[in-house]
Amino acid sequence: MAVRDKSIWILIIFILSGLVIGGLLGELASKVDFLWWLSYGQDFGLTSPIVLDLNIIRLTFALQLKINIASIIGIAIAIFIYRKI
Repeated sequence: MAVRDKSIWILIIFILSGLVIGGLLGELASKVDFLWWLSYGQDFGLTSPIVLDLNIIRLTFALQLKINIASIIGIAIAIFIYRKI
């Protein structure tokens, strides 16, 4: 009997897809009266980007993450699906 290997990369892809799809559904649900609570969330990240000027090249670093209830549900569903595979 062969043991199936579960790669950590597959889990990361599942979680990121659950985050993106859940965020999209949360934004769409904000326009529906009885689903407004799915869009309730918080923004995390840098409010202003960090600029590194090296005189030859200028690099700008910025990262912002918006997590809402639908994203959390999407992550939970993605982990559940990953465990079933």
